[in-house]
Amino acid sequence: MKCAFAGLSDPGLVRSYNQDNFYTDTSGRFFILADGMGGHAGGEQASKIAVEVIKEYLEENWEAPMDSYDLLEKAVLQANEGILEDQDNHPERGDMGTTVVVLIFRNGETWRAHIGDSRLYQLQDEMLIQVTSDHTWIGQAIRAGEITLEDAKHHPWRHVLSQCLGRRDLYEGIDIHKIDTMDKGDRFLLCSDGLTEEVTDPIISKLLGDGDDLDKVADSLVTEAKNNGGSDNVTVVLIKVDDLEDVTTEAKDHDDNILKVSETKDEEE
Repeated sequence: MKCAFAGLSDPGLVRSYNQDNFYTDTSGRFFILADGMGGHAGGEQASKIAVEVIKEYLEENWEAPMDSYDLLEKAVLQANEGILEDQDNHPERGDMGTTVVVLIFRNGETWRAHIGDSRLYQLQDEMLIQVTSDHTWIGQAIRAGEITLEDAKHHPWRHVLSQCLGRRDLYEGIDIHKIDTMDKGDRFLLCSDGLTEEVTDPIISKLLGDGDDLDKVADSLVTEAKNNGGSDNVTVVLIKVDDLEDVTTEAKDHDDNILKVSETKDEEE
């Protein structure tokens, strides 16, 4: 398929450093976003390792005879091992970790993987769909009906992750799913919680669908987050589906960005 895409990361207005990273494959095959935690150096390193390892694994195994579920699972697990190895070599970064969200277009199918509270949205027919569910304690409480969405917005534990990369018990925490419904003109948004903490879903929906210049759309989203406080790093990756018929020649039929190190996340995550 053909797609247009853009990415942008900003440290925000409060933090002097940026622990977010993202990558957009130049051929539009896959997209990665990570939001690190564990202090300045730790969070930046964790998100950098995650993005680099997943990128390299996808590139090296894109044509391998494995389905996309396995491809994504192995890429994410390898990224986790890379972070754990770095923790062992650098004890001062022992508590570092990162979220990650990945979107791939492979063999005529669309797949996504995620861990943590960085999100994937899909805008379809002017309807914004939150594709991923946050791996946070609050997210679990909402799904269990123990707390309302309104109360969750201001809960002191809303940033505490229930799962992230950089942990040895990761195997039960990777969400990998195929996206079955996609139409020409759909837009996808990968974002760190620096956006969703400051900008409501209705505003995200409006800005995401506003115009065909995705660089301007990305800038509008980041600017809105900063205008509302900019309390965290803000990173967005946008993809617009231009043509479903033209399947990429680099991948055959079956299954789920310029590496940018920017620079956080609450250490409480």
